[in-house]
Amino acid sequence: MEPTGQPPHAASPAGELLDDPDVSRHTYVVIDFEALTPAGRPAVPVEVAALALTVKNGDLAELWRFEALMAPPPDVPVTAFDTRQTGLTLHLLAGADQPDEVMARLDTLLDAPPYRLVAQHAPTEAGLIARQRPHCPVLAATPLLDTVRLARALYPELSSHNLDTLLRYLHIPRPINRHRAMPDVEATAQLFRRLLADGRQAGWRTLHRLEATAGLPPKKPPTPTGDQEELF
Repeated sequence: MEPTGQPPHAASPAGELLDDPDVSRHTYVVIDFEALTPAGRPAVPVEVAALALTVKNGDLAELWRFEALMAPPPDVPVTAFDTRQTGLTLHLLAGADQPDEVMARLDTLLDAPPYRLVAQHAPTEAGLIARQRPHCPVLAATPLLDTVRLARALYPELSSHNLDTLLRYLHIPRPINRHRAMPDVEATAQLFRRLLADGRQAGWRTLHRLEATAGLPPKKPPTPTGDQEELF
């Protein structure tokens, strides 16, 4: 059962954490995929969104954003469950570019390192990126920060740390088009700002501390199936 008390109060969105030079020199790319999960096969990405945040005046400011649909293989169906979950249909996806084209375009935006990827349940995103490694080598080589792991460290009282639970607990508005990539990215970016603020109050001061708590190295293909969980 979830706690009924109020979550910790965050006085500011960034605070002293962003005064760390190592934090400030990085750009944080919040990323999310929507994917189909055909039986016996790895997840197939059908939408990606990314939001780049840079440190400006002690806070995180938007640098650029990217979103695109991706056409699934002809033998991978868009099920009724997929449509209920995301609103995506075969008609919407049929005219989309292939994943290799989309991921290559996204990769060209990462032209001013260093970067850290930020994702809700980052192992899922890392696996999807790894399977596209030939088309997005910069993205696929970028370390990740997992907002689930940050939240587990900060809010151990919660029985679940999926995105809906965290948004509700922290009074962050749930996006209208939840389970579409860009709305989920925007919600995760708000969550990340809050985690930084609450982490600062918990004594986190450096990128090293963030990575020790929630850092993940890039994943190398091949990856096993069934890597999508309820945490995204």
